[in-house]
Amino acid sequence: MGRTGESSPPHFIIQVRLVFDQPADSAYRIKMTRRFRFHIAYAQKLTLLASVPLIVAVAAIALVVAAQSRALAEREINALEAQLIEAKKAELRNYVTQARNGFYFIYGSAAPDDKEAKQRVAQILSAMIYGEEGQFFVYYYDGTAIVSPRETERIGSNFRGERDESGTLVVDRLIQIARDGAGYHTYTWPKPSTGEPAQKIAYVTSFPSWRWAVGTGVFIDDVLATVASSRADVEARVQRTFIYIGVIALIALLIVFATGMGLNLRERRLADAKLKKLTQRVFDAQEEERGRVARELHDGISQILVGVRYALDNARRKLDRGDPEAGAPLAKGIASLGEAITEVRRISRDLRPGILDDLGLGPAVRMLAEEFGARTGIEINYSTAVFRNRLDNDAKIALYRIAQEALTNIERHSGATHVSIDLRGHRHGATLRITDNGCGLPAGESPQGLGLRNMQERMEQLGGRLIMRPADGKGLDIEAVAPLTHMLPPDPASSDTAKSDTGKAAA
Repeated sequence: MGRTGESSPPHFIIQVRLVFDQPADSAYRIKMTRRFRFHIAYAQKLTLLASVPLIVAVAAIALVVAAQSRALAEREINALEAQLIEAKKAELRNYVTQARNGFYFIYGSAAPDDKEAKQRVAQILSAMIYGEEGQFFVYYYDGTAIVSPRETERIGSNFRGERDESGTLVVDRLIQIARDGAGYHTYTWPKPSTGEPAQKIAYVTSFPSWRWAVGTGVFIDDVLATVASSRADVEARVQRTFIYIGVIALIALLIVFATGMGLNLRERRLADAKLKKLTQRVFDAQEEERGRVARELHDGISQILVGVRYALDNARRKLDRGDPEAGAPLAKGIASLGEAITEVRRISRDLRPGILDDLGLGPAVRMLAEEFGARTGIEINYSTAVFRNRLDNDAKIALYRIAQEALTNIERHSGATHVSIDLRGHRHGATLRITDNGCGLPAGESPQGLGLRNMQERMEQLGGRLIMRPADGKGLDIEAVAPLTHMLPPDPASSDTAKSDTGKAAA
């Protein structure tokens, strides 16, 4: 677990516990727990976020394509079914018309009670069978069957109220259609060849003077089979479309994941290279700082302490001889020790100035500027607005180190004779501006030194900005801006104290 306030990447935890039990008389019990953590990297999150809309879009496209395909196919199938049924109906109407024309000369000249004519017509209709299932039927208006060549057991029986297996009236409806003139009726009827029920369409007309309902019918199971086969083909095509879309989506997902993994590996390699480079720069900075401290210790404190040692040795020898001038070397040694103490304080202050924590950034930069001017002889002008100690610790350290690094670069490389430092707070944060009249940066070149890169990285870590530009006329202008997020709210206690001090001064 991380410390309080730290964020950790999401991860999955799989806990595996292995328990080995010793015999009952043993007091040992071994438990082993192992945790595996699978961390989701940032690039993998982006890959997942990119995959989810792709999957949703592909699923939506597949559903829309399937719905549109089914709707279009259903319209085409319905149109095909209607065309086939209309062709069957036209065929039935043609059969009945031809049959009627064949014996109309008998019916047209016969009286309503001419039994001989009725018998001759019934014989003609009984002989008119076609195909495996085709036949003509005749019913009296009262429901009695007169002609039924393929189902002769029905002849002479009355079928009023007869219904098919779905409850549809058969004979009554046929007689009603005939009495109304002519028309079609659809019902379920056993096929004479197999005895299996199938859907049938009948066309019926009437001989009104004889009170006959004459018609024929055809089974449309072949039409229904054709329609069912077409629907099955449509469903198979839709399923194949789903498969094709799924394969394409899978390939796209694999491409997305492969691209994401490639980017992840590439970013990881770049991050590793940057980390190695940054680590090397940290080591270089450490070595440079160690070398600087070592040089200052060797050139300053070490030589002073050596002088103290020689002075003390000289004083001891003079004291051993009883020389009355032995106090002079002691005084010189004491003075040298004072210089060593001052030098140690200076080095300590350069490493971490205590005034930065005690009085704030403004006084610390002022003291840094004064010491720089005293040490180098360069004229320095420091100005600041009323700048309370309202910066957080990170911003104070960053701006102080930038000022320290800038002055070091001015001393070593610029050849400047005048330096201006301006520090002030404003509504956008805090700004430190350092301007010199030295040689500046070569035209068209970006800063490449370790110190300048450190200054840039310090501001990037703060979320601020560092601007390096040529100064007016000559030299270099460095401007570091810390964002408002690093400004602390005013302290009420300090405000009250300031008001009290202002009142006392006015008094």
